[in-house]
Amino acid sequence: MGLPKISSLVGRIFIPTFSASPLWSTSANRVTPFVDAQGHGIIAAKIASTVHDTFHALMLSELDHRGKATPELFERINLRLALSVTARNALGRSEKESAQEIATMLYGEVHPYGHFRFVNFGHVPLLVFSAEYRKFMEVDKSRMVQFLPLGLQIPEDHPDRNRYLSLEFRERRVNSSDVAELTLLSPGDIFLLYTDGVYDGSDKEERQQLEGVMRERYRQPAKEICNALLEYAVKKDDRLRQIGEQDRIDDKTVFIIKRS
Repeated sequence: MGLPKISSLVGRIFIPTFSASPLWSTSANRVTPFVDAQGHGIIAAKIASTVHDTFHALMLSELDHRGKATPELFERINLRLALSVTARNALGRSEKESAQEIATMLYGEVHPYGHFRFVNFGHVPLLVFSAEYRKFMEVDKSRMVQFLPLGLQIPEDHPDRNRYLSLEFRERRVNSSDVAELTLLSPGDIFLLYTDGVYDGSDKEERQQLEGVMRERYRQPAKEICNALLEYAVKKDDRLRQIGEQDRIDDKTVFIIKRS
């Protein structure tokens, strides 16, 4: 049994994941924050940049003080994206306004032998492709813990909860029990992470089309699978333009974890 092969593709630029100290573990060999900001303009780009900058700054702090990342890291990122009552009042917004921009994030650790641990804040669910059955496998939703997008939900036990707006208060802060765990059991099995510009995570017909691409390409290296999936998504954009629905076109990121 070998270590999983990992690659990601953002736009059309191939970039590897980075090595860092893992969350709640000492055996992970790759970690990655996977962020998708709502919208297409400067504000969305700023939000994505804020999440990434905050993540890296807090990660360095965690490594310096604790030697690894902890659940508190994600609560602090979540709070960084939350809309404070003070800011709302300064902007002259009412409590009923829903103009808050949002971002989703999936943070995961890749462990030896295809083991993947992750925490999800509003991101589209990952897909699991079986090389043996040549199809996406159904995953028990109870194993896929998911929070609201970043900044929308503050834990009710947070001491400063009244200083921030929250759609609803979460019962407690994130802890190790909220980490989802999945394993690639056989060589060639694949975890597919993506943004909703590739697939919205719900349309059955689109899932079947995506599955068809995977069935044709799953034997290839992870980088080639990423390229094929993005080519599929770009062709889908062309069809949307032809029917006048270009407003549905969104940014695209594909991330493949493949067990060798």
